[in-house]
Amino acid sequence: MQVTVRLFASLRDRAGADRVELELPEDATVGEALERLSWLTDGVPAVMAVNREYASPEQHLGAGDELALIPPVSGGQVASLHARITPEPLSLERLVELVRDPRAGAIVTFLGVTREVPALEYEAYAEMARAKLREILATASERHGLCAAAAEHRIGTVALSEPSVAIATSAPHRTEAFAGAREIIDEIKASAPIWKREEGEWVQGTVPRRGG
Repeated sequence: MQVTVRLFASLRDRAGADRVELELPEDATVGEALERLSWLTDGVPAVMAVNREYASPEQHLGAGDELALIPPVSGGQVASLHARITPEPLSLERLVELVRDPRAGAIVTFLGVTREVPALEYEAYAEMARAKLREILATASERHGLCAAAAEHRIGTVALSEPSVAIATSAPHRTEAFAGAREIIDEIKASAPIWKREEGEWVQGTVPRRGG
């Protein structure tokens, strides 16, 4: 399929035009589109907007979508965000690659793992949980000036010592990167619609905070 990507500010100047045309496979993702545009975004931490909303690399594109490539805005940096709910094993190395940024002098990671029992079972309202993770990442990124933030939570069976949640943040300095990672995991535990069953019993937690 052919899509049109609108360009603004420094990216428009680089391209010498206010839009570019891309030929993509059917059901292509935002990440694939960004890869095709790497010649244009080299050294610029740009993100993609789809239908006027910031989009994750995993989001699939349709022929009628309105696409825009967004460079850092004048009011502050645009943080790259990645959120995923998955039954697959988590890879911290992959998250580190997702948050690498030329502006960042620090990358902080966190893994939450199963302890003391053979396995835990996780269930999630996946669509809502993914949106909530993105909201948490965006809020922490804005509050702490993060360059990028990523969070993934596993569902299904998570065996002893395997990770159920993985977080990575990048920032110009370590203080902000640590603070952002701490806020993200605390907020995920407090408000993401994800449940845990331990040895056949659902673990009682807290009532989620409305409005994040």
